Amino acid sequence: MPIFGETSLFLLVLLLAALFQLSHGDVGTSAHYSPPYSPTACYGSSLSQFPSSNMFAAAGEGIWDNGAACGRQYLVRCISAAVPRTCLPDQMVQVRIVDRAQTSRSSPSLNGATIVLAAPAFGTIADPSATVINVEFQQV
Repeated sequence: MPIFGETSLFLLVLLLAALFQLSHGDVGTSAHYSPPYSPTACYGSSLSQFPSSNMFAAAGEGIWDNGAACGRQYLVRCISAAVPRTCLPDQMVQVRIVDRAQTSRSSPSLNGATIVLAAPAFGTIADPSATVINVEFQQV
């Protein structure tokens, strides 16, 4: 019987190690917002702040860092949502922070989100009709 117990413990440790390998970022929530995007808290009315890909975001209070988040880039992927099949499988988006969610000109689909993605960025990783999704994100 002790051999079975040691084997079970080994398998449990192996499983937990594998699970921790799958996640390399932080976990939070994401909402989306639509135009008008300007002016922003980071760069005012300058249109050069927006990447040509339209993959940008507004920082929620958890990552705003008193404005230090401006210009940071994050990899973001949808990990779950209240409605099944909201996340687009194997999709990830890289966004640039150009605004503060709390003061953005356009209201986010949900207040208090960790990161608020521009509509095109949100639609890259999730069903655009969703209000909020759970995301994994990592600064790059």
